[in-house]
Amino acid sequence: MTPATILTELEQYPASLDTGSALIREVENGLARSPRSLPPWMFYDAWGSCLFERITTLPEYYPSRIEREMLVQFAEEIVARVRPNLSQMLRVFELGAGTAAKTGILLEAALRSHGRVTYVPCDVSPEALDQACTSIELLLPTVQLKPIVGNYVTHPPQLARAKGTTLALYIGTSIGNFSPQAARTILCNLRSQMHSGDALLLGTDMVKDEEILLAAYDDEQGVTADFNLNILRRLNRELGADFDSAGFRHRVRWNRAESRIEMHLESLREQYVRIPAAKLLLHFAQGETIHTENSYKFTQNAISALLDDAGFKIEQMWQDPLEWYSLTLAGAQ
Repeated sequence: MTPATILTELEQYPASLDTGSALIREVENGLARSPRSLPPWMFYDAWGSCLFERITTLPEYYPSRIEREMLVQFAEEIVARVRPNLSQMLRVFELGAGTAAKTGILLEAALRSHGRVTYVPCDVSPEALDQACTSIELLLPTVQLKPIVGNYVTHPPQLARAKGTTLALYIGTSIGNFSPQAARTILCNLRSQMHSGDALLLGTDMVKDEEILLAAYDDEQGVTADFNLNILRRLNRELGADFDSAGFRHRVRWNRAESRIEMHLESLREQYVRIPAAKLLLHFAQGETIHTENSYKFTQNAISALLDDAGFKIEQMWQDPLEWYSLTLAGAQ
């Protein structure tokens, strides 16, 4: 499958976003009120997706490194628990797939054990999906690819009924970017597309020392800061805004009461910003912030409660030796 073919296939899916309208709506909802905020899906234009891939390789950003090590160690066991009937096809459906840098580990284990695998990656970034499908096709050419481009939060994907078992993946700590209520809604929407015998593999970052958490979101190289500031540059590019990114700085906070890391963009001076496409003129006071992302950190009890509320039952939980990260396999009840 060539990149051109992959993009053609992506264009066949009706779940793609009217990105301009979605950006305008989020700007109107989040920047025209106080406190100001923007949703994290807006990070992931083509350049933002590239920056995030760089973040996952940074020494401070332990979640990706630990999760990869755990997948290498436990992939065979995960697949075996999901696929007791070897005659069935396995469909792997991934929310927020990105470039699927770690998913190939599971897909390879599934092929070794069972032979027939369909991979359905879903992501808001068509560029990231293009890269994901290209890399999986080169690594595992017998895997059938059915990508979906769309915002799974605002437009929950509708999965066709499949013969066999579905393993849904929500890894990479992505669930932590949403409030507990929103996370529950995402998982409930996912559960509505699954059937008895299907399963979910959920990746979650665990509560740990504040110093470790802060470093993971404020690296010495400044890649995460660039990733955060890119959201302003995206609004400039796509909505004709006139944000001066040099007039804002990346700020990270640990909100102990809410058990979450918060990322903000702080205005370094009093300034005005125009966003013509949204017909907005915004005034920022010095020190005022735009809240761009949360990353909730979990306990085992919190994971259990979230999955139970969404209609899943925990079958197995794996953790690294330091108990910094968890992979949880849960069956659809």
